[in-house]
Amino acid sequence: MKKIVIVGAGPGGLAAAMLLANKGYKVEVYEKQPYIGGRTSEIRLGDYKFDMGPTFLNMLYIAEEIFELTGRRLQDYVELYDLDPMYELIFHDKKIKMTRNEKEMVRQINEVFVGNEGGYEKYIQQTQKKLERLAPVLQSPMNRFTDMLKPNVIKAVGELEIGKSLVDTLSQFFKDEELQLAFTFQSKYLGMSPWESPGAFSILSYIEHAYGVYHIKGGLNRLTQAMGKVAEEMGVTIHTNCGIKKLVTSGRQVTGVALENGDYVQADEVIVNGDFGHVMTKMVEPGILKKYTPEKLEKKQLSCSTFMLYLGVNKRFDQLSHHTIWFAKDYRKNVEEITKTKMISDDPSIYIQNAVVTDPAVAPAGKSTLYILVPVPNNTSGIDWERVKEPFRKMVLEMVAEKLGEPNLEEFIEEERMITPADWENDISVYKGATFNLGHQLTQMLAFRPRNKFEELDRCWLVGGGTHPGSGLPIILESARITVNSILAQDKKVLHPVKPLPKVNVHSKVKNMSKPIVQI
Repeated sequence: MKKIVIVGAGPGGLAAAMLLANKGYKVEVYEKQPYIGGRTSEIRLGDYKFDMGPTFLNMLYIAEEIFELTGRRLQDYVELYDLDPMYELIFHDKKIKMTRNEKEMVRQINEVFVGNEGGYEKYIQQTQKKLERLAPVLQSPMNRFTDMLKPNVIKAVGELEIGKSLVDTLSQFFKDEELQLAFTFQSKYLGMSPWESPGAFSILSYIEHAYGVYHIKGGLNRLTQAMGKVAEEMGVTIHTNCGIKKLVTSGRQVTGVALENGDYVQADEVIVNGDFGHVMTKMVEPGILKKYTPEKLEKKQLSCSTFMLYLGVNKRFDQLSHHTIWFAKDYRKNVEEITKTKMISDDPSIYIQNAVVTDPAVAPAGKSTLYILVPVPNNTSGIDWERVKEPFRKMVLEMVAEKLGEPNLEEFIEEERMITPADWENDISVYKGATFNLGHQLTQMLAFRPRNKFEELDRCWLVGGGTHPGSGLPIILESARITVNSILAQDKKVLHPVKPLPKVNVHSKVKNMSKPIVQI
């Protein structure tokens, strides 16, 4: 029985643990924090409950498949809410509620964005075909450059739309720039401006419109808690409060890990689920790496960071949607300040989650949890967050108070936590505070991204947002399946199957589950 050590109990590490245990491996997970889940974990402030990081669950079918591969059903461990509308987008002079109801989407577009008639239907039809071609590529290993010569990859090359930006692609369907942005804003979290992001990423909004956005009762942290429970049911040992100091190597071969407490743990294989840049700069002996030295990592393109406020508020805001995004008045300038000039904006975009309108259990009766996220530059900016965090917090709260129509918002705050880009880096071990990891430029995708079978060290594997196929919760789960299947192939074992892309009507897939999805 091979022994596999997993560095970090984030969603990628937990998914890998589940799948490996399912195939009979002895698995031990080591997590520095006292909790599991990584950025997909819970923050409790008094009686208020928040997700630390992800609040959107899409591509639900991937999470379901991970559980099914271990003989479990996701719905037996969590209670799901199908959000419809999925989220509300607010511009300076108009707003739209994004929904999977095609007739309602068409009605809103025709009413709010006059002159764009017919574009939504065309976008849905054409992007479905694009996703069908790209999905197999994002579910296949890219452990060598020759993997990019496989027939399914070559077939999908045209869908990458090289030389065409995401805005260029969306302009084929929508004339109004704000409507284009309604289908492109996700690219900012991948480390790119929609005016520079490859057109291939038009699939991101489509995936939401085709397969939905979900909330889990108690927060998305319940997903990683359920994964930890399944892993332990299958014999996996999860060590919390037990950080790893470094990967132990003999030549270029990883033989185990050295713990922060001084112990050495031998391993036949090591899977790294820690933040890629952090692990490579902090946990590998100097001189071993050639491709990903600290100096070369400094030159990589990284995602943005986020300024976070978690507010426990003694007031309800029932007029506020579960998910709301307020766009900066000059969105293009805001994106350039985040990704290029690397400065704090005085006109930021703001995302706010008001989970209590769907899930009353996250706050005491009559109260709310307000999760506020502001995309900001990562720490290559040199911004002194210790100096600017309080004035920035004040500005953000004033903006939120104005948007909510509650000038005395601060008076209602009972509990509060702030996380700045400096905190992401120093306290949560996120390289340069780049919350969404390496950027997703074509030069950092597929075999150009750090590979699941890590190319610099033998017996070392990667899962998480820093490896193929990329960042985002469901994609991280897919990275775990790719890595585990690569290990199984090496050991000449039967692989975990990958299902074809499900039909768009996701409800037909879950209607017979013991815990049905709640419609919101």
